[in-house]
Amino acid sequence: MSRAFVNEDSAENFEDLPERPVSEHSNYVTVEGLARIEAELTRLSQEHAEAMAATDRTALARTARDLRYWTARRASAQVIPPPEDCHAVRFGCTVTLRRDDGRKQTFRIVGEDEAEPAKGTLSHVSPLARALLGKKVGDLVSAGQDEAEILAIS
Repeated sequence: MSRAFVNEDSAENFEDLPERPVSEHSNYVTVEGLARIEAELTRLSQEHAEAMAATDRTALARTARDLRYWTARRASAQVIPPPEDCHAVRFGCTVTLRRDDGRKQTFRIVGEDEAEPAKGTLSHVSPLARALLGKKVGDLVSAGQDEAEILAIS
């Protein structure tokens, strides 16, 4: 077919699929976080094989890109063992806070790819986690425009 009849702006142009950005921060992960990375690699490898069998170019491009991302994250992962004590906030500790408005919130400090604040996990590079690291029960930390008191660390 002549190139004159090919729409170069169509979804068939997969070369323009942007790479997933890889963080410049150290890739600290919990043991569970490493298992999640490995599970994601397994899932994507299977999806990629299925896309190859089906000659689904869109799925091939997406899974190849995601495999590159997760392979890089696996290669750079630094497993941080659970802390033996949490008398001060460290990676892997769970922290309970009381905000100025009286709300209590509990977060576990984890790796970037593990973080889901709505589910109670914070990335170690998030502003709140950085404010918490090294602090102890009773300390006040900046939490957005307000302050929060550390009630418990485990």
